[in-house]
Amino acid sequence: MSFRKLIVAGLLAGVPVCATAAVKPLAEDAAAFGTREAASQVAMSPSGKKVVILVAGSGGTTAAKVFDLVTGSASTPVSSTGAGNSLRWCKFGSETVLVCNYGGIVADSAYGLIGYSRLVRVDVDGKNLQQLGQRKSFYDSGLRQVDGSIIDWLPGSGGAILMARDYVPEEGKTDTRISRKQRGLAVDRIDLKSVKSETIERPLPGINGYMTDGRGQVRLRFQVESAAGQLTGKTRLTYRPRGSSDWQPLGIYEDDNEASILPLAIEAQTDKLYFLRKLNGRQALYRMALNGSNDVELVAKNDLVDIDNVTRIGRGQKVIGYTYAEEDRHAAYFDPEFGGLTAKLGRALPNQPLIDFVDASEDGNSLLVFAGSDVLPGTYYFLDRTTKEMSPIADVRPKLVDRTLSPVKSIRYKARDGASIQAYLTIPASSSGKNLPAVVLPHGGPSARDEWGFDWLPQFLAARGYAVIQPNYRGSEGFGDQYKNVNAFKNWETAIGDVNDAVRHLVTEGIADKNRLAIVGWSYGGYAALQSAAVDPTLYKAIVAIAPVTDLALLKSESEGYTNSNLVKEFVGSGDHVRRGSPLRNASALKAPVLLVHGDLDINVGVQHSLQMESALKSSGSPVELLRYPELDHQLVDSNARVEMLTKIGELLGRTIGN
Repeated sequence: MSFRKLIVAGLLAGVPVCATAAVKPLAEDAAAFGTREAASQVAMSPSGKKVVILVAGSGGTTAAKVFDLVTGSASTPVSSTGAGNSLRWCKFGSETVLVCNYGGIVADSAYGLIGYSRLVRVDVDGKNLQQLGQRKSFYDSGLRQVDGSIIDWLPGSGGAILMARDYVPEEGKTDTRISRKQRGLAVDRIDLKSVKSETIERPLPGINGYMTDGRGQVRLRFQVESAAGQLTGKTRLTYRPRGSSDWQPLGIYEDDNEASILPLAIEAQTDKLYFLRKLNGRQALYRMALNGSNDVELVAKNDLVDIDNVTRIGRGQKVIGYTYAEEDRHAAYFDPEFGGLTAKLGRALPNQPLIDFVDASEDGNSLLVFAGSDVLPGTYYFLDRTTKEMSPIADVRPKLVDRTLSPVKSIRYKARDGASIQAYLTIPASSSGKNLPAVVLPHGGPSARDEWGFDWLPQFLAARGYAVIQPNYRGSEGFGDQYKNVNAFKNWETAIGDVNDAVRHLVTEGIADKNRLAIVGWSYGGYAALQSAAVDPTLYKAIVAIAPVTDLALLKSESEGYTNSNLVKEFVGSGDHVRRGSPLRNASALKAPVLLVHGDLDINVGVQHSLQMESALKSSGSPVELLRYPELDHQLVDSNARVEMLTKIGELLGRTIGN
């Protein structure tokens, strides 16, 4: 047995087998689907001989585990408790050193809820844990929420990085000779063994980010505009030609501006910038020469959806393709070798068509590959391009390995105004597909979209016997400006109409029983769940709103005192739609029982939204329950909490629409 398969023994239970799908006890389903991903954020060492995996523990705990693929040894250099802090990722800075990011949300008596993020280095054996950002001082003149970011892993350096580092000056120190005076974002070269640093770009106020060519040269600079302490929504871009120290104007980025440039990557080999810019209302991929000529060429466009990113394998390597999502996600490759490799992997893994190259060794000969589908949550594989050997490393959700999951298919339905709306339909694997209890599950955002693939929440609902429809309502991201329809707060009537029309489509098609319908949503989806039921009080028999926006005026007022306040107010808008589009103001219209779920540390949507909604529903005599988590944020990244939430959802749906 190879040592790679020893990892499988710990994290990979096997491959799903065909079995008779049947509704299982609620407690079993809640545990199977509510438990967090066992393995995530997998990364490879420069030699390709080691991998690091974030492994979920009980509740919200997470451990970074390093596995040696040659010797079979393993270590756990760092972990997090999940209560107010979470380990987000770890990557190899060298063969013996990890760089890890952790962060969370804390309640501050002066500032309220504050999100923070920190970078540390740690030896793979767990020794020499050290902070990479500037250390906090009692005399700091302001908060440092984010201490910095890695902008270049400096391949070939043997263990150094370029870090965009935030510098905060000190105030009130009596000895001014030793007080810190630098302010702004700098670029520092840090030796990860000694943690000694060298300034590459001095700290400058007003600079918010940098981009390199992946080979150690800082080429692009971002400056977010503000006026009177408020962000304007514009980011000015400047660049530096190769070998020059002078910054030259490149353009601006501003959401919904046709001329906006959204930088994705700089390719050192060709001295070109890959970026997104609107073409006929959709994001297209362009390439610009950074030699001073600013020559631009169109690389790719899609007449249906936005291009959303580029693909490159290995640190500092060439861009090899781009990605986009139509009904399912696609990658198009410029590089014929990777196009051919993807085709071969598709044939080798015919049941796992969602294939992604996650990481690579420095020489590119060893690859980490992720593969999954709608009914396979996903597996990480090690691929040796020299020997053509591929071995599984870790299964994402071992608890679901022996479960027969429900297939997901893309459909289209007609909205009341005749518009064609794309959606995903999940039919319980054990069902006839006719006259079922059904749940509509609108996505969050609203500037987001659902995609084809595995999703634990709709799969839980399908396992309970419910047909699930996930509409990409107008207001969803990725389908172009016209479909985005400004946004789904200002034009909530269109978005909410599309949501309700989705479940009516299931009734018309004979898939759903019109007397057994429910709605479940998270974030904007929670808002949509409540508002959809307020618009049509007799349509649904149960409502579940997780971390929902309940009052558009409250959403705007929550931003007061923050630099994005004007942007939030502009996004939501002003006028009668704010009152009419707020579930809190229409609580008396809701008749079906409501389950609210919220974390106290939610800085996306404050817990007051659910507290006030609970109070309003109680005052109007509507049945309501609030499931509240004092130590969790918007995502509720805690297995115990998610299992409890799914249990409560299952109980509510069982009482109201059966299973």
